[in-house]
Amino acid sequence: MNNEQLEQMRSGSGFIAALDQSGGSTPSALAHYGIPREAYHSDAEMLDLMHEMRTRIMTDPSFRGDRILGAILFEDTMDRKVANLDTPTYLWTERHVVPFVKVDKGLADEIDGARCMNPMPGLEGLLARAIQKGVFGTKMRSFIHLANARGIQAVVDQQFEIGRTIARQGLIPILEPEIDITSPEKSEAERMLRDAILESLEGLVTDELVMLKLTLPERDDFYAPLMQHPNVVRVVALSGGYSRDEASSRLARNHGMIASFSRALTEGLTVDMSDAAFQQEFKSAVDQVFSASIT
Repeated sequence: MNNEQLEQMRSGSGFIAALDQSGGSTPSALAHYGIPREAYHSDAEMLDLMHEMRTRIMTDPSFRGDRILGAILFEDTMDRKVANLDTPTYLWTERHVVPFVKVDKGLADEIDGARCMNPMPGLEGLLARAIQKGVFGTKMRSFIHLANARGIQAVVDQQFEIGRTIARQGLIPILEPEIDITSPEKSEAERMLRDAILESLEGLVTDELVMLKLTLPERDDFYAPLMQHPNVVRVVALSGGYSRDEASSRLARNHGMIASFSRALTEGLTVDMSDAAFQQEFKSAVDQVFSASIT
């Protein structure tokens, strides 16, 4: 584990850029960027276009470690190059941004109001490759729709079981049990999730460190008890479908929580922008999300 990177993630001022759209979410991300589905005719072409978009973001003047502490990559992005360097190497050596990689393989069918993660048969190989490339940590996402105790416990149990496997390899796992922002039981689901996470944290040994990526809560500072736990490096917020304005407003009211936004961060960026216009728009986004993350 890189101690400088750990200190940056534990106490640095800034946020995490989530650049890990994959599978079914890639066409939507490209569409928001102004590239329709008819513009590509294979998965390979789609991934090439996605990497071009991500490269434009990662090489932007505003993409630097004094505001963007870390970046979550899709596996395909981790295995590609930026400016003739492996992407994780470029992020750390050129931008001082800590690299993470998404490791989950999507969501299983909903059971008891929640969707656990699909099996990850290639996880061991992916982790070994990530370590070789200088990746600091991982991220994996589950999804909670209802305040169902069995469903929420199943999500938390799976996240912590796999998270401990990842931590034993010397990586820091970001556990992401997302709660649906449209859930009719969002507040109660948040309470149940927080309690289940606190209980699971007590089962970790001293050197098993995790990060938590959570939906912005209905009650401000609701996740403060999680931030105070010694095994938690940082609690970060996903935008979850909120606009950047709404997500930033909610985040600013949750002290100590920092952003890990995806679509909300890249909102307004399009492929046909001039470099000057792109840089201005992205700087505005970075400034807004950074300001909300340092409250």
